[in-house]
This record gives sequence, C-alpha cells and structure tokens, in this order.
Amino acid sequence: MFHFLWRWRQRLRQPHWHAETFVCSRRGHVLPAAGVARLRPEDAGVGVDLPDGRRFARCLRCDSWREVPVPAEPSRDTLPPLADLPLPRRGEELREAIVLRIIAIDRMVHVVLFGLLFAFALSLELNIGPLHDQARAIIEALKATAANSNAASQGFIARELQRLLNVHKGALAVLAVTALAYLVLELVEAIGLWRERRWAEYLTAVATSGLIPFEILEIGRRVTVVRVGALVINIAIVVWLLYRKRLFGIAGGARSLQHEKPDPALLLAPPARPRAASMAAEGGAP
Repeated sequence: MFHFLWRWRQRLRQPHWHAETFVCSRRGHVLPAAGVARLRPEDAGVGVDLPDGRRFARCLRCDSWREVPVPAEPSRDTLPPLADLPLPRRGEELREAIVLRIIAIDRMVHVVLFGLLFAFALSLELNIGPLHDQARAIIEALKATAANSNAASQGFIARELQRLLNVHKGALAVLAVTALAYLVLELVEAIGLWRERRWAEYLTAVATSGLIPFEILEIGRRVTVVRVGALVINIAIVVWLLYRKRLFGIAGGARSLQHEKPDPALLLAPPARPRAASMAAEGGAP
C-alpha cells in the first residue's frame, strides 16, 4: 500500500507536459547543427555526423535529437564555440512567458465582452425613446386582454417591460462609458502582457485586485458558477503575478527575478566518454 502511494505521489510530481516541447511544436526546433558544412568532435553535444552519412542535430530548446539532411549550401563551415551559441528561452523563464500569454488571452476575452456591452448600451441609449413608447403600448394591450390570457405569463411580460421603462438614458450613458473605459484598460493590459512588459504586470495586478471586492459582493448576493469561476481566476492571476513576478518588492523584488540561464559551454558539452574507452583510444592500459 505504501509503495503504491509513493508511486502515485511521484507521478503527480512529474510534469505531464513540457513547455519547451510545446513551443517547438508551434515555432519549430532550434537546430544550429543543421546549417553547417561539417561537425567536429567538440560539437558532439549539438550534432553528430554518422559514418553512413546521416546527421543528427540537437534542439537547443527541447533537447530532442532530430535527423536532418546535410545542407547543400551551408550557412557556415563549422559551428561557433559552444559558449557563443545563443540559447532560446527554456525552463522556468519559458513557462512564465507562456503564463503571461494565457493571462493576455484572458484579458482579450474581457475586451470582447466589454465591447459587446458597450455596443448594447450605446444602441439602447440611442433608441430608448421609441422602446419606451413600444413598451407602454404593449403593457396597455396586455391590460386590455387580461381576461382572455394567461395571467402568469402576462405578469412576467409586464414586469420585464416595466423594468425597461425604468431604464433612464443617463444610466445607459454611464454604463456605456464604464464599459468603454474597461475595454480600453483590458486592451492595454493584454497588449502589455503579450509583449511581457513589466508595467503591464503591475497594471494587471492593481486593476484585477480592485475588482475582487466587488466580485465577492456579487457572489454574496447570488452565487453562480460564472461568478465563482471569475473570482477564482482573478485571485489566481493576482497571486501568481505578485509571487512569480516579484511585484512590489515581494520575495526580493525585481533583483531576484533574474533567471539563472545555463552556460551553453556546459549544457552543450559533448558527452563524457567512459574512462576505459578514453584510455584505449589513447593507447594506454586501463
């Protein structure tokens, strides 16, 4: 039983997807060894040429080895020194960039919703006079036919029409302006987060935190799946931005945000040969 629980815990701790593999599937692999005329022994950590003429190149992002053709027109004769090879983003830095893109997409969804709300409020404001007249006419017709119709359905329709009559043009103007303001705010957040700007992270954290108390009040009035889901998502966004992006000096601030990038010379070094094999190649005795 304990062995089963231990194995299950290890499975939960292991990542089920890799950011590097996901990005390579969308943007393609980074294979510097695929563009040179020849590969040297010191390039074995990046690419190798087999005796049968095949070439295998290592992706510098996801570390997978891909079979590539030897180029007919190489970009250069050999690879530069390993320490000079530019490494693409990988590891924690890449995962954080993906999360920022996901938050930016969430902001764009809000832009669409606020845009629809703005269009609806503006259209209703421009046509509120004729709509009021039509609503009064329908209510009068319902009263005239009350004896020959379903009272329950009439009551529901009358209540909804009365709500329409209670809508004032000034309230619609406030709603339209508010929707437009949030549309612009969410659009600025989305663009800044997609481009990974530091100011956009602060703006998103402050703006989203300001909405959380109102979302809690709305849930107190009526609990719905949409309201609870929106609250959970916004809290998760704020907590992640504050902690992972070290906003407002949390956990060391921006100084501790510098990611430890691996040394290309160590990461891409050729695999070490066994001691016996290396001594045999040099003609020595084990």
